[in-house]
Amino acid sequence: MTTATTSIQTSATPLGRDDLARLVAKDIAPGSFVNLGIGQPTLVSNYLTEDQDITLHTENGMLGMGPAAEGDEIDGDLINAGKIPVTELPGASYFHHADSFAMMRGGHLDICVLGAFQVSATGDLANWHTGAPGAIPAVGGAMDLATGAKDVFVMMTLLTKQGASKIVETCTYPLTGVGCVTRVYTDKAVFLTGPEGVTVRETFGCTLEELQKLVPVPLNLAA
Repeated sequence: MTTATTSIQTSATPLGRDDLARLVAKDIAPGSFVNLGIGQPTLVSNYLTEDQDITLHTENGMLGMGPAAEGDEIDGDLINAGKIPVTELPGASYFHHADSFAMMRGGHLDICVLGAFQVSATGDLANWHTGAPGAIPAVGGAMDLATGAKDVFVMMTLLTKQGASKIVETCTYPLTGVGCVTRVYTDKAVFLTGPEGVTVRETFGCTLEELQKLVPVPLNLAA
């Protein structure tokens, strides 16, 4: 584990949901085709800029989705996969659900941004079921996105309500995808995951040493 903190970027406070969404939006490469999952990831659409020329895909059958709709913009027939009213951008198109999933499975998406219950040190993703008795599974298109997108970003709080880390050595919940997650954006840090383990890119409101006490896997410092 690397303990030096001289080159790591650190902000004074943990990030709120909107600040985190703004950070994710900034990290999306111009010209990308992107799917935003249900929950926190939907906020990312509000912070994409026109200059980025990002095309948003939603698995219920739309390309060219814009930010969330408000007030008079709301059209009950125009929603994303999470049933949130959205806007359409010039050139938006609509298609059958099966065609939408073919785009996801066929490797046509550059990035998907998903929520998670757990992410393992090597990038395994668990986000559809906790395995708890009586819990309602919510597969949706997560498995298709996790295996079909070229990059999988995760947005989540680092800790559960009980204070346990959602970044773990090995996922204990049913898996959505194996080795698919490349970045994890949390309120306390941005992590890079892969075969070599977990690397911390930047921290929010804590030092690398404080972060290591919260996360039960060795943390490396980004070069």
